[in-house]
Amino acid sequence: MTVFCDLHTHSTFSDGTDTPAALVALAQEKGLGAIALTDHNTVAGLPEFLEAARGTSVRAVAGTEFSTDYRGTELHILGLFLKQEHFAGITDLLEDYRFRKEKSNVELVKRLNAAGYAIDYDRIKNSTPKGQVNRALIAAELTRLGYTESIQAAFKQLLSPKCGYYVPPTRPCPFETIRFIKSLGAVAVLAHPFLNLNEQELREFLKEAVPCGLDAMETLYSTYDEATTMAAKQVAADFGLLHSGGSDYHGGNKPHIQMGIGQGDLAIPMELMTAMAQRQK
Repeated sequence: MTVFCDLHTHSTFSDGTDTPAALVALAQEKGLGAIALTDHNTVAGLPEFLEAARGTSVRAVAGTEFSTDYRGTELHILGLFLKQEHFAGITDLLEDYRFRKEKSNVELVKRLNAAGYAIDYDRIKNSTPKGQVNRALIAAELTRLGYTESIQAAFKQLLSPKCGYYVPPTRPCPFETIRFIKSLGAVAVLAHPFLNLNEQELREFLKEAVPCGLDAMETLYSTYDEATTMAAKQVAADFGLLHSGGSDYHGGNKPHIQMGIGQGDLAIPMELMTAMAQRQK
């Protein structure tokens, strides 16, 4: 029997709607062999996540999703197989970025308020365990209040930098982030590359990223069609990268994405997780 995994999920500690413990329970229900919690720019949910998986059939992979800037484009780098002894150091590293992100979020909401969108930043902030706010939560609030039809529509109509309300915070360098992940003895994975880059841009990025220690790339992802998946696999092969995959599950904030199977046809073999675990060792 083939066993599958999901190496990219989010909890209430960033912009998901399931607690870390609920993610483990859902993974058990779905018969997954492993699941990674990769909240945005935080490891705060990992202790609960690891404890919830203890004694279960689900292997819990501790991770986080770092937001970085590459030539003006936001790229996400996953750090997987993080060790608990490094959680405090990761938190310290991310503190400055979280401060800048908080300032950016507050300014975004002020601009929206001035334009007639009556959303309450404190209400959004208090809805998360650690007050971690990002645009997805702001989009969810806009949708809840009826200003937009969906979270995706909120991003297109209001929250893209092109719309004039959102000014992104200064983000870390992806190459420095990869080096940091490797300094922890963890695995560095480029998340959903074709959401942010075309193939030529991706290849240019990898020429610099692979020598920095990038281990893997998501070649299996919820929104990839067959052609995109094949292109991703070819690029990974050309650069000697391991394959990774994830649904990018956010619970109710992305209701069209289900854990483990994405939009219905995603299947991530446990062998991918095993290969990365061996790389980590």
